[in-house]
Amino acid sequence: MNAAVEQILARLRDQKVEVPAAEVESRLALLVEKFGVPEAEAIRSVVNYFLKEHGVSPATFAPKKAESLKVGEINGPGRWIDLEAKVVELWEPTSSAISQTGLIGDETGTIKFVKWTKAELPDLAAGKSYLFKNVVTDEFQGRFSVKLNRTSGIEELTKEVVAAEPSMSNQVQEMKIAEIKEQSRWIDLRAKVVQLWDPTSETISQTGLIGDETGVIKFVKWAKAELPDLVEGESYLFKNVVTDEFEGRFSVKLNRTSGIMPLEEEVEVSPQEAKFTGAIVDVQKGSGLIKRCPICRRMLNKGVCGEHGKQEGTYDLRIKAVLDDGVKVQEVLINRERTESLMGISMEEAKTMAMEALDHEVVKGMIEERLLGRYYSVSGPTVDRYILVEMISPAKPTTPEEADGLAARAGEVI
Repeated sequence: MNAAVEQILARLRDQKVEVPAAEVESRLALLVEKFGVPEAEAIRSVVNYFLKEHGVSPATFAPKKAESLKVGEINGPGRWIDLEAKVVELWEPTSSAISQTGLIGDETGTIKFVKWTKAELPDLAAGKSYLFKNVVTDEFQGRFSVKLNRTSGIEELTKEVVAAEPSMSNQVQEMKIAEIKEQSRWIDLRAKVVQLWDPTSETISQTGLIGDETGVIKFVKWAKAELPDLVEGESYLFKNVVTDEFEGRFSVKLNRTSGIMPLEEEVEVSPQEAKFTGAIVDVQKGSGLIKRCPICRRMLNKGVCGEHGKQEGTYDLRIKAVLDDGVKVQEVLINRERTESLMGISMEEAKTMAMEALDHEVVKGMIEERLLGRYYSVSGPTVDRYILVEMISPAKPTTPEEADGLAARAGEVI
């Protein structure tokens, strides 16, 4: 949001219009967060609004003169540029606001592009090369992209642009799971399939946990990757997978440029089973009845996914809680199946509760009322700071005094 605000302020200053940053941020947040307007369209709307307020006709307004760049030279958001690039891959749009999206590239690398429907630009064809005129750079969680809007232009080139494979944009290195410390790195992994989960979207072929002697990590294999199916308990060399990160948790994604090679030797996985007994002292934000992005499964914030924009979303039921044994605390994640069993309520019943109360938070409140201050024993694999709860059962405190002390701490911010 800060980068977008700075971009708007810079464009207004070009027209000799000075506006307090707080006013820009407020109007932008209203469009993006409350009404789910795509950021590029929201930026254009906010710019036009303040231009009109100061007597400048938006029709006479034009962004800064674009500069010609290579993909590898893009190092910041909010820059208006021209690119000669080849369409490497086209993806299925995740919103009606998006006309086309995918990867474009030149010899220096590849980058995601988004072409907005309202731009009314001609369709791109995979494998063809184009001059992309007056596109704007964007950034999300350290990854750059380019957006094509109403001020952009597309011209097909007679020459072919040689595009680097996505793997050539970064140095591929074989790593251990514990060595993964950043996102958007292309790596090789030797790992064993620890668990396979049911895919939550048609775009996902397989998902679950893989592990080596240093730890375990979530993986996602996209359906469009057309890679062979993995078998639980088998070991593989995962080639050219890309790291991702969400809320401090790392994962790896397998796409069309990835490879899977079965290994004859078995990869040893470090013991992941963890057990903890304590009182539940906090039911964290994001517990209860939530909606997830149907593409990446991130929780939606007011109907908006930070990666895929406004989404209808699919319902889920979960508990994110903190247990305290009097010495240390442990964060746990309880999935829908175990939440339903623990709370004695189905997701359909939770949805009915929320609709009758016109508030999803009523489900979280019910969970807090039933769980805070109560003792439980949990066990399951650990991923980052969480125990992914596979077993949970009521437990008794060691002493009545201990129970009183921990119950009094319930609700504190951990």
